[in-house]
Parts: sequence; structure tokens; C-alpha cells
Amino acid sequence: MPWYKKLHWQIIIAMILGLIYGLIASRFGWVKFTEYWIKPWGTIFINLLKLIAMPMILASLVTGIASLSDLTKLSRIGGKTIGLYIITTIIAVILALLVANAFKSTGAFSGELRKQLKEMYAGKIQEKQDIAAKQIKKGPLQSIVNIIPQNAVDAASNNRNMLQMVFLAILIGIGLVKSNKEKTGIISKIFESANELILRIVELIMVIAPFGVFAQLASVITELAGNDPANAMRVLKALGLYLFMVILALFLHVMFVYIGMLKLFTKISIKEFFKAIQPAMLIAFSTSSSAATLPITMECCEKELGLPEEITSFTLPVGATVNMDGTSIYQAISVVFIAHIMGINLTFMDQITVILTCTLASIGAAGVPGAGVVMLVIVMQAINIPIEGIALVLGVERIIDMFRSVVNITGDSAVTCVVSQSEGNRTNSPTALESKTDDNPNL
Repeated sequence: MPWYKKLHWQIIIAMILGLIYGLIASRFGWVKFTEYWIKPWGTIFINLLKLIAMPMILASLVTGIASLSDLTKLSRIGGKTIGLYIITTIIAVILALLVANAFKSTGAFSGELRKQLKEMYAGKIQEKQDIAAKQIKKGPLQSIVNIIPQNAVDAASNNRNMLQMVFLAILIGIGLVKSNKEKTGIISKIFESANELILRIVELIMVIAPFGVFAQLASVITELAGNDPANAMRVLKALGLYLFMVILALFLHVMFVYIGMLKLFTKISIKEFFKAIQPAMLIAFSTSSSAATLPITMECCEKELGLPEEITSFTLPVGATVNMDGTSIYQAISVVFIAHIMGINLTFMDQITVILTCTLASIGAAGVPGAGVVMLVIVMQAINIPIEGIALVLGVERIIDMFRSVVNITGDSAVTCVVSQSEGNRTNSPTALESKTDDNPNL
């Protein structure tokens, strides 16, 4: 197949064209045109991905569990998955604090720029603060309560309820395993057929992926720059060190934690791993959403890496909601950076509190709209940093969201590979390197 017909190259070209168009549009004042005529196509693409996410979770997870003969395997998979997600999140926060403390700076913020940013984002800060207050008020066990749906239709109606759909699918799958196959066999076949149908729909959606990615990137650039590209450059210059710290920490986390996990616990080639999930990484970058990217991540892991559906259908949906390593890195660095700008010295105990709060918040804010900023509010409140300081970093929050979403889905995929290998499953992908021995390492 010619290189230009391969999906990942089409998406890369679309991203470059979207970036170029966005710069031209902001320079010549095409912001409204882009908002009205370009951005909607990106929104349509994201909506299509979100549309198929819930049905895909239900069909694939039910099918995977129903194929199990031993339900103890499901509990093992769940324990390993949650354990790995928590461990990688703790490591992510510690790494972020090390990076942030290594670059002490007050930044390039003039008094005028600080005032301008606080006025610009005052409404957004208040909105996120209100959401965070409601989240804290519900108590520490509310995250567990939120997993159990009151109504199956309600659970399926909102992508923020992804964990509820996972719970519902697990119940149905367990019920099918324990039921008489002669009586419930037709239901299992319905879910298998639905799963196959959904995979074909995902392939159809990916046909328009390059156009959706172009529209998304074009709108992001024009929204950032607005009608005054010079103002955007001032903000970017002031936040240059902050951007560098976040991206550096994200890169180090991928290099040492995820690649380290793959090398230690799997027999999958690192090169083939990234080649396999490249389309999902590109979609995550352009959409800034792990949930919207979920159908693509599942397809990449199953088709390109050959991971079994019974593993991917559990680990990836859970990861899309609770595994927020990239977001935790963003929060930890943001807290330290804002504290430095505001002249606040963080003690050792403050930074321990940041580690604990970021880890707990990554799970607790799973179903909260705008979870990244809401979690940042919670962390800042835990160590008494004025919430108004968030205005200092919100100017580039959208850019960082793109990078941290890539890290989040990379972590989901890496953990899925490790869990799959620990269960004795080897990739059957023609592109991945696999061992011919049966001595798979266990966690």
C-alpha cells in the first residue's frame, strides 16, 4: 500500500495542514469563518467517536466475559489493572514534582499580564471551583457510589458514565457465564454480532478521521490566537518554561515508565508497540479526549497488537476514565509553577499531599466535566494555594490537554499489554515480535 494511503500518514498530513491553516486564519482574521464552517466538522468527528464508545464497551466486554470459563480470571485482570493504574499515577506525580522543583522560576509574568489573565478566566475558574466543591462535599466514597448505575438507560446515555457501563457489562457477562447456555446462547450471539457490527462502524468513522483532525487542529489554533496573534505569542512566551516542564515530564514518563513496563513484563517490541497505537495517539492529540479515542485505542490493541478482547474490553474503558497519568503530571507541575509565581514556598509535606491528592483525584474526578482543571482546583485547595492562580496557566491548557491525552492512552495501552502478557496471552499480530516459548512473565 502506498504511504499516502496509510491512515497515520493521512492524519499527520491533516494535522500539519490544520496548523498551517490556523496560523493563516488568525493572521487574516478568519476566526469567525473557522468557528462557523471549519470547527463543526471536527465536532462531528468527535461526536461520532463518542457515539460508538458506549455500545462498543457493552458489546465487547460482555462478549469477552461470556467467553470465560473461569470467573477468577476476571478478578485477576481487574486487580492487576487497577493496581498498575494506581502505581503509574503515583510515579507520574513524583516525576512531575522532581521536574518542577528542578526548574525554579518566577516566569515572565508582568503585573499587567497577570491581571489580564485573571480577568479573562475569572468565570471559568469560578465554574470549576463550584464543581470541585460539589465533588469534595460528596465524600471520599462517592467515587465508588458513582460506579453503580441507578438506571441502565441513564448509564448508557452519557460518556461520563463509562465506568457505570463497564459495571453493567460485567454483570451481564457474569450472568451469561453462570446461565444455562441452551437458554442464553442466543443472547451471547447477539452481543457477538453487535460487537462485529460496531467494529465495522469504527472503520467507517476512521475514513473521515483526517478531515476531523484538520478541523480540530485548525479551530484550536484560531481559538488560541484569536484576532490578536501577538497576544497569544506573549502568553506562550510567558508560559514557555511551564510548557517545557510539562512536556518534558510527560516524555520522561513515557520513556521510563511505559517503555520500562513493556520491556520488563512483555515480549512486545517497543517499535512495534508505538507503530501499532500510532493512529490512536494521533487521534488523542487532535481530540484531547481519551474517551473519544477509546474506539480507536481498542481497535489498535486488538487488531495491530493482537491482544485478546476479554482483556482490552476491560482495561481500556477503565483506563479511559481512571488512568490519568498525563493529567496528574499536568496538575503537579501546575501547582508548583503557580506557587513559585505567587511567591509561595511548598514544604515537603505539601508535596506529599500533592502526591496523595493527585492520585485520589484521578479516580474521584473520572466522571466530572472538565476533569483536568477540576482536579487541579482540588489539589490547590488541599495545600491552600489561591484558586485565582489557575488563570496563570489556563492560556495554554488546551495545548497541554493534547499532549497529556496522548500520554493517557499510551498508558492505557501499555498496561493492557502487561496485563495480557501476565495472563499468558501473547500478541498474534503479524507486526509484533512474540516469543516462541510459554514462559510468560507474571506480575
